[in-house]
Amino acid sequence: MRPSKRDEPVAVQPFTPAERAAVYRAIETRRDVRDQFLADPLPDDLLERLLGAAHSAPSVGFMQPWSFIVIRDPQVLAGAHRAFQRANEEAAALFSGERQERYRTLKLEGILKAPVSLCVTCDLDRAGSVVLGRTHNPRMDVYSTVCAVQNLWLAARAEGVGVGWVSIFHDADVRALLGIPERIEIVAWLCLGFVDALYEEPELAVKGWRQRLPLEDLVFADRWGQRR
Repeated sequence: MRPSKRDEPVAVQPFTPAERAAVYRAIETRRDVRDQFLADPLPDDLLERLLGAAHSAPSVGFMQPWSFIVIRDPQVLAGAHRAFQRANEEAAALFSGERQERYRTLKLEGILKAPVSLCVTCDLDRAGSVVLGRTHNPRMDVYSTVCAVQNLWLAARAEGVGVGWVSIFHDADVRALLGIPERIEIVAWLCLGFVDALYEEPELAVKGWRQRLPLEDLVFADRWGQRR
């Protein structure tokens, strides 16, 4: 059988300087949004573009393990907010003294303010029990799903849409709220909405929680701990 055109790689060229700059700008100015969401609804076609960007993410063994639950129901969002509040009180108690006081000043979610939430899940069985590339690392499906989250986040930045990742939940609360089967792993709860302002630096850096680490401290040559 003769190979089809689809079986052959096609020529590619580097992006133009303007295109390249746009990609790096999206990466460098992406922010985790908590409180800057506008009330304007997200148009369906825009949401479809963002989901399409997520679905274009790389996945080990081309397993595409992700699914997306789009949440607009006020009652469901209110239930998610209550689940966050319970977990957040538990989280605050894990810190002490000034650190706890600072933690309590941070806004760590935008569930009721963002017009749309998105729950991103991972189906560990989608590609079968033996998956190319997952044979020796069983977490590759989850890592692939996180790539889908990042794709969506960068596309959202280009569209003027803010994204906030809410991670302070009990898994069981979200599972019960959304009817997610036990075999499906919950990876991310994302809040989405238009924004007209973003912090120039990550909000946790601005608020003094942590600062960005120097890149040179994190890059080694040829073996762990060996500086370049």
